[in-house]
Amino acid sequence: MKRIITTVTLTIAIALIVSNAFARPWRWDANQKNTAGWQLMTPEERTEHRTKMRSFTEYQACKEYVEEHHKKMEDRAKEKGVPVPVMRRNACDMMKAKGILK
Repeated sequence: MKRIITTVTLTIAIALIVSNAFARPWRWDANQKNTAGWQLMTPEERTEHRTKMRSFTEYQACKEYVEEHHKKMEDRAKEKGVPVPVMRRNACDMMKAKGILK
């Protein structure tokens, strides 16, 4: 009987650990594939951008920040004589669809 209780307890514990590992909420992560101007930012700016994007709870604030960021990266690209970065997807829209932004 002890063996059955131990086996059941261990099985439940493992199931809880595994389910928690997969239950982590989705969060946006800035990288060169989804951030216009990534190659124009310093490592510190990239970290700051990622932190700022993850801090938003309101869609409008996120959208305003992203528009400002894109303008800044556009200006920086023109100054350096490189192609203007193109936004492939809107991170704020993705976060709103996932329920992160209101």
